[in-house]
Amino acid sequence: MQYAHIVGWGKYLPQRVLTNQQISRIVDTSDEWIFTRTGIRERRLAGERETTATLAFEAAARALAVAGMHPTEVGLIIVATSTPESVFPATASLVQDYLGAAHAGAFDLSAACSGFVYALSMAANAIATGSVRSAVVVGAETMSRVLDWEDRGTCILFGDGAGAVVLRGSSVPGGLLASTLRSDGSGGDLLRLPAVYNNPVPGFSPHFSQNGYRHNTIRMNGRQVFRFATRAIADSVQEVVTQAGLTLEDISLIIPHQANVRIIEVAAKRLKVPVDRFFLNVETAANTSAASIPIALCDAIEAGRLAPDDNVVFVGFGGGLTWAASVLKWAVTPPEISLPDREWRRVRYILARTRSRLRQWGRRAASIFSGSPTPEARLKDADKEK
Repeated sequence: MQYAHIVGWGKYLPQRVLTNQQISRIVDTSDEWIFTRTGIRERRLAGERETTATLAFEAAARALAVAGMHPTEVGLIIVATSTPESVFPATASLVQDYLGAAHAGAFDLSAACSGFVYALSMAANAIATGSVRSAVVVGAETMSRVLDWEDRGTCILFGDGAGAVVLRGSSVPGGLLASTLRSDGSGGDLLRLPAVYNNPVPGFSPHFSQNGYRHNTIRMNGRQVFRFATRAIADSVQEVVTQAGLTLEDISLIIPHQANVRIIEVAAKRLKVPVDRFFLNVETAANTSAASIPIALCDAIEAGRLAPDDNVVFVGFGGGLTWAASVLKWAVTPPEISLPDREWRRVRYILARTRSRLRQWGRRAASIFSGSPTPEARLKDADKEK
């Protein structure tokens, strides 16, 4: 039996900061209005040259550095995201290429804000069954690019960023102890992001629907999502803790999806635990969807909120509707990474990108010089062989 332990972690937040005061110049709102209702003061926005894949790569590279692992040791990469680079190829495949993880399988997972916990469970199961020895799980989002910046109900909530963990199998008991994954598709209309190719509106602008909303931007019924989220947190935390053979008193820290401070406060009352048992960073990072839990984990470690043998719960909830929770036995302390080692890792990733470009150029050259036979030519060749 192999137990999946978290041995590395990393986050990446874009440099650009968007404050509540700056948003108030875009829509009718104020810093006080936003903060009292959400607990958010500011959020990060991806730059013009930043994408979901580049954010994910930065977080994954940092996580591998903490784990002290070479990318070629990674057997699986999962990127949880609602804002993938493309429909295909998977954002995870781009991350695999950027890292130079030559022996890793890679795929994206779509479960909205619950995605990181879903992906963590998938990776841990792969390790437990022996199909891989290690995995990188990333939550990465560029939510700013799917927002209607005229919709005050959503544009104030979200930010961009990425967080990642490295899982490694060990015969030592611990790591991921239990997970619970749930979904209720009947509530899919409460929080949704339509696909570009799934929203034809004949006779109307491709960017607007009949009710005036922009196509392909997040739509949310805030009141219904609030009610769902508070119930989902309380129920899934209690369920997964019981499944792990523990009680709430055994849990040192709960790291929830960073959606809204008020949601966490209500959930804490439902669970009858002090709200300071929940770790929150929503004030400065806002809601980064699938990236919020791993980013918060990194901040919790930096704040000294986790120690070896602590039991920690991750709990996510979001569109789908989906919700999920995991219990982990924490077993590591942050290692010291020297400057020379950090710089060497950066050089190694540059070399990986260079090798990737050379492979691409090689394929193009081969296509030019060898030509691309037409279907008729292939049929003639087949007739000659006969």
